[in-house]
Amino acid sequence: MKLLYSLGIYIASFVLNLLALFNSKLKLGVVGRRKTFKTLTTHIKPNDKTFWFHAASLGEYEQGLPVFEALKEKYPNYKVVLSFFSPSGYEVRKNSKIADVVVYMPLDTKANAKRFLDIVNPDYTIFVKYEIWPNFLQELKKRNHKAILISAVFRENQAFFKWYGGFMKSALFGFNHIFTQNESSKILLESINYKNVSISGDTRFDRVSNQLNVDNSVDFIENFKQDNLCIVFGSTWPDDDKLYMDYLNHLDFKNLKVIIAPHNIKPSYIESLKSQIKTNSICFSELSKDKKLSDYNVFILDTIGYLSRVYSYADIVYIGGAAGTTGLHNILEPAVFGTPIIIGKNYSKFPEADALIKLGGVTSVSTSEDFSTTIKTLISDISFRENQGLTNKNFIEKNKGAVIQILKSIRI
Repeated sequence: MKLLYSLGIYIASFVLNLLALFNSKLKLGVVGRRKTFKTLTTHIKPNDKTFWFHAASLGEYEQGLPVFEALKEKYPNYKVVLSFFSPSGYEVRKNSKIADVVVYMPLDTKANAKRFLDIVNPDYTIFVKYEIWPNFLQELKKRNHKAILISAVFRENQAFFKWYGGFMKSALFGFNHIFTQNESSKILLESINYKNVSISGDTRFDRVSNQLNVDNSVDFIENFKQDNLCIVFGSTWPDDDKLYMDYLNHLDFKNLKVIIAPHNIKPSYIESLKSQIKTNSICFSELSKDKKLSDYNVFILDTIGYLSRVYSYADIVYIGGAAGTTGLHNILEPAVFGTPIIIGKNYSKFPEADALIKLGGVTSVSTSEDFSTTIKTLISDISFRENQGLTNKNFIEKNKGAVIQILKSIRI
């Protein structure tokens, strides 16, 4: 499998370079990776003490951020190298205050691993959730560098736990410790004789809890919402639009406002989305002094950086991604504000969604009829709406604390 993996990496490199000619997002990653080593040598000197934080994309970065911030505060003299695999993480957080230098992670070849670690020489390395790169991890282990994996989730159908997965299995032993989100992941690791494992829970609970300690006010949202009930559709995709659009277009907007924050904010998609909405709507990109926001029924948030604060204004939230196959977006961000949540049907890989559905704070819908019935109940039954919201808020409070547990184990 080792040979197949190495061959696969080189094939992936060739394919990515080819596809980058036709895909602007892939091109960002390909071009960015070419600059990684030059950027590192510019910012990291041989005598620097360093931490290396790695996240696949934006979601994993947000998940790891509470730990990153705590370490940065505790060890201010250490330089931080932050790496991403995906452009959706790098492009949004390339100016992250937590890091001294932000780069794309090179593809996982032996040569890249040696070169990267020769420059960075990290005193401590933290990978988040799914990030397991065998060549990098084996090189870290060979050099006796400390490395941990946090908020990890494992499933029995993964190669680590199959007869043919020896190479991938050995990569796990490059971590000095693995912190899992749940007991089933811990049991799986122990089944392959990996013993340095603890259940810490999900650091996202700590991350979203911190949102309550910051100023969440957004002036244009306040001008839009006024004293009306507010429904927020967060991180939605076209499959989500199909679920709610019919309801939206037959809605009496008396004492009700709707905010839509689509995942894709490309002008072509925003134009298509707006064309489907029959009531009067306005986009963030259309804001001007001569437009009175309170006159509009639907506000389309075609920008980034506001959504976590916008959830504080929501009375009901629909979170996108589970109506199709793109993957459910973060339901914990609105849950911390004590808001009832609606999602699509494809949530099986998201344990927090499964848990909150069982507790009654989240409702999964499969059709536009299901959506309409659910949201009508949430609007009309104040007690039901408040109880669902309280369930979600209590769930966050009960499950935070992963960061403290992880930090206690870190010895520099």
